[in-house]
Amino acid sequence: MYKHILMPSDGTALSEATILRGMRFAREAHAKVTGFYALPEFHSLAYHAEMLEHTRKSQEDQARARAEVVLDYIRETAAQYGVPCDTVTSISDHPYEAIIDAAHAQGCDLILMASHGRRGLQGLLLGSETLKVLTHSKIPVLVHR
Repeated sequence: MYKHILMPSDGTALSEATILRGMRFAREAHAKVTGFYALPEFHSLAYHAEMLEHTRKSQEDQARARAEVVLDYIRETAAQYGVPCDTVTSISDHPYEAIIDAAHAQGCDLILMASHGRRGLQGLLLGSETLKVLTHSKIPVLVHR
């Protein structure tokens, strides 16, 4: 059975439901969990360098605060279920690559993630991160719907 599960989350309700189900699964499998959150890279244009630096710092602070909220939820849920848990973040404009890289770096033997992603025209043009993980990962992926 699986011994180390990567659980990426974007903090949405479906991701939180996936974390709950995943913790039950991990407890039954006697597996440890690594929670993961992909921070977006900073991209901006500004007229003055001072504006750019202020904007960058503000966006980075907001992204890190959001990551902590998401990762705190994963840590708290793991504690409730008695599942050993670590958390990691990565900065990437391509979350699917960051998820796969984190799974490899942490020695995970399963990636458990929510089924949702972008929908509608945005999903058609940009694609679902879950679908991209399924397509590119050599590590097994379990999708919660």
